[in-house]
Amino acid sequence: MTKLDEIIDTFQFVEPPMRLELLLDYANNLPPLPEALKAKRDAGLGRVHECQSPVFVFPEVHDEAVALHAWAPNEAPTARAFVSLLIDALDGVTPDEVAAVPDDLLYRLGIGTQLGMTRQQGLAGVLYRVKHGVATQTQEDDA
Repeated sequence: MTKLDEIIDTFQFVEPPMRLELLLDYANNLPPLPEALKAKRDAGLGRVHECQSPVFVFPEVHDEAVALHAWAPNEAPTARAFVSLLIDALDGVTPDEVAAVPDDLLYRLGIGTQLGMTRQQGLAGVLYRVKHGVATQTQEDDA
């Protein structure tokens, strides 16, 4: 069982009204963005344009292990929480494990219906950017 599977199981175990609260608990756990990536963020690189809030993700692949870094403002707790959840679940896994993350993750967590369409699109965009970034780096490494 992967860390993501464990997280999904935890969300499914909690009553539906409490799932969004469980997600928001992750907002305070978002690691700070490494200094080396702040200039990229400030230049607009890594921006998740699907999000209304300024969210930036920087997936990296080193020796077949994924490292996720991200930044989201404190004023966007749902986005911060989802990014933090992804970092918790995917940091250190293989690119294949990232590729296997279900695109309907919000619904598997049981929170998709609790979010408005704009938030759903924004968070789905975060997941897409992570998966695409990892896949692109993996392809570049193989070339």
